[in-house]
Amino acid sequence: MDNHDHTALIEKLLACVEACENCATACLLEDGVKPMVRCISLDRDCADICSQAAKLLERRSEIAHQYLLLCEEICRMCAEECEMHPHDHCQKCAEACRQCAEACHAHHQPIIQD
Repeated sequence: MDNHDHTALIEKLLACVEACENCATACLLEDGVKPMVRCISLDRDCADICSQAAKLLERRSEIAHQYLLLCEEICRMCAEECEMHPHDHCQKCAEACRQCAEACHAHHQPIIQD
């Protein structure tokens, strides 16, 4: 693991966690919850994965950068789903997820094998 400062990335990850948790909670309060099921599910997955990614970066885990690949993928999936819904909380979540996905992508490092 490198010694780079990951403060900005961790902040993006935690902002995404907050947006996803807020979105999932707000979706559960919508009149028609049934169409929001996939959104809620992806919100919860994204929040969990981003939270774990932040923890791995904070403790300088050897697998943190590989984990960011998964984090980028779930953030993009969640953003695509949230963008399909007109609710303000979904739009805010989609934006946070897009920003987090880009931040994760920027920190990918190829695995070097001897």
